[in-house]
Amino acid sequence: MAENSKLNENDDEMYVTLSLDDGTEAECVVVTILEAAGRDYIVLLPAEGAEADEGEVFLYRYEEDEDGNPSLSNIENDEEYEIVADAFDEWLDEQEYDELVDEEDDY
Repeated sequence: MAENSKLNENDDEMYVTLSLDDGTEAECVVVTILEAAGRDYIVLLPAEGAEADEGEVFLYRYEEDEDGNPSLSNIENDEEYEIVADAFDEWLDEQEYDELVDEEDDY
């Protein structure tokens, strides 16, 4: 889906501008970088458009070269995608749990 990407840091959030196969660009917020099956993956939330309105996220392989420059690549197959999607679901569950614990500490 993404031909190339560029990371931008604005305020506390990191953004990625994806160059899509159809020649358009999509600016996305970096949700998290997580590890699954021995690889790193990045989770991106589009900043606007139908995907943003529906909360749809993009999942990509994430790597950095020896100079720390990031690169994204497509997930190769359905099995790999399922592993990453499950890892992201677990990450979301942990975030919700942490928010609940933090709310309880406020009382």
